Amino acid sequence: MSILQRVLPRGLYGRAALILIVPILAIQLVFSTEFIQRFYEGVTAQMTQGVAIDLDFLMDRIEASASMEEARAQVTPLAEALEIRLSIPAGPEIPVEDRMPLVDLSGDTIMTTLRARLPGLRAVDLTDPARRVFLRFDSRFGPVGAEVSRRRMSATNPHQLIVLMLFTSVLLTVIAYYFLRRQLRPITKLAEAAEAFGKGQTVRYKPRGALEVRAAGRAFLDMRARIERQIEQRTLMLSGVSHDLRTPLTRMRLALSLMPEDPEVAALLEDVAQMERMVDEFLAFVRSDAMEQSELVDAVALVTDVVEKAGARVRLAGVEGRAEPVEMRPTAIRRAVENLVGNARRYGRRVELRVIFQDRSLRIVVEDDGPGIPEDRRDDALRPFARLDASRDPNQGGGVGLGLSIASDIARSHGGDLRLSQSETLGGLKAELAIAR
Repeated sequence: MSILQRVLPRGLYGRAALILIVPILAIQLVFSTEFIQRFYEGVTAQMTQGVAIDLDFLMDRIEASASMEEARAQVTPLAEALEIRLSIPAGPEIPVEDRMPLVDLSGDTIMTTLRARLPGLRAVDLTDPARRVFLRFDSRFGPVGAEVSRRRMSATNPHQLIVLMLFTSVLLTVIAYYFLRRQLRPITKLAEAAEAFGKGQTVRYKPRGALEVRAAGRAFLDMRARIERQIEQRTLMLSGVSHDLRTPLTRMRLALSLMPEDPEVAALLEDVAQMERMVDEFLAFVRSDAMEQSELVDAVALVTDVVEKAGARVRLAGVEGRAEPVEMRPTAIRRAVENLVGNARRYGRRVELRVIFQDRSLRIVVEDDGPGIPEDRRDDALRPFARLDASRDPNQGGGVGLGLSIASDIARSHGGDLRLSQSETLGGLKAELAIAR
């Protein structure tokens, strides 16, 4: 994953907000740097040019005067009428070199315009906090000082347009985000309904939002209805098959029990028992308690009850994390755990269980000290009716190859999975049943 992918938001709301905010910020940046800057540069240049014309007129009158006293007497009243304060000769406050604040949006424009119009200008000071501009000129009577208000050279409130622009942008962003959220909420609800259905839960969902979202919602509801209808039909069909198969098996068992005891009868009884066990496990596999409703269950109590009924070789090794009730189908989870414990007891002498609570999942770990399953055959072990070796022959005490398949199917119906690995503590098989919380 690249740095950009790690920085960018991963959620739908975050990405939609980013798509919305980035263009607005880009527009504001371009508008601020191009339009506002150029606009105020033009206004400042025009206003400064007007002041420069007045100063040029006054300096011409000073140069035309016969003496300094005559210049002071004639030009000073004109300067006051033009709102310019002249000092002939220049006072100590008049600068001898150019000075400008570090940050001044219109300072460069003011200086450039004044120097272009006033050839006798020697220094400009723009640093006065009272927004006064001090200028120094050379004349035939020596240095002449001038003081002009900064308001005559640049706009006094350029920030108002920026503040108005930012306020409007924020307001429009909030409004746009509100409508965007209303459009994204149906997608979130659809995702929640699909996730819940993947965990075996059916939550109420009604298609809302745009036409495309409504179409996706209706397609999901149709799919969910078809799956539920298929599961119901399968369960009803298998219930009938179970009844039809159990009846002749019961008659066969009864007939065999009335026959004299001999090796052939005993073998037939074992075959009948095996057929009954195969029917029971097959029905449990295809049914997987799909019609059972989910509820909040104390997982620790459920596992403890399974351990107590399993015998002395099975023990609960520990509980990790914060134990809280978990939404599940208890009968299905119990069957899955019992299948895992039964397999572990069949091939090992010691069996240990651990219950691990995590933020988004519950993990029930079953470990044994048996021979385990080779890594390259663990996927085969999860397939229905898979028996990995002769020792797992049902006639030799093994199952029919559905225990792990049933547990895996139950885990997937709860939004999780079943993982097989090697036990680090006991050395045998480690079966980890994970369900989503």
